[in-house]
Amino acid sequence: MVTIISGTNRPNSNTLKVANYYQRTLISKGLESNVFSLEDLPDNLIASDLYGNRSEAFLSIQEMITNTSKFLFIIPEYNGSFPGVLKTFIDACNFPESFYDKKAALVGISSGKYGNIRGIDHFGGVCSYLHLNVLPLRIHISTIKSELNENGDFFKEDTLKFSHQQMDKFILF
Repeated sequence: MVTIISGTNRPNSNTLKVANYYQRTLISKGLESNVFSLEDLPDNLIASDLYGNRSEAFLSIQEMITNTSKFLFIIPEYNGSFPGVLKTFIDACNFPESFYDKKAALVGISSGKYGNIRGIDHFGGVCSYLHLNVLPLRIHISTIKSELNENGDFFKEDTLKFSHQQMDKFILF
């Protein structure tokens, strides 16, 4: 199973729009996938699903993560890095079976001009610790508000070129 993680719990985020774009495009390329938005995490995740605790609400999420062989993380820039809720989500998942020796691709987005370069680099360190094998081609999409059209699709030539190149490599990865 392939799971695309929308790496924020912010409602109506551009991150989720990009995750849905990647899903539509991967399906058009013949790769079925599902999107998991961190908006769908239990509201009390910090109290209910860390440090050996497990809530009923998180069981289906954990099952999905355990059954996923490839992840595609769409990660917005928060304060020069990645969102804390993404780290909390990773911490809540069972170790090592959730991510160990599985594969991932990383896409950074930001409203600024650097496309979350530092956040993707920081998250790459977390992936290394988890033994999550990351596709070398990491995409950084800056000024995300100007990259998506009214249908939530990329339309700029360079962004289309590099996102499709990454998806093609991800399919073969």
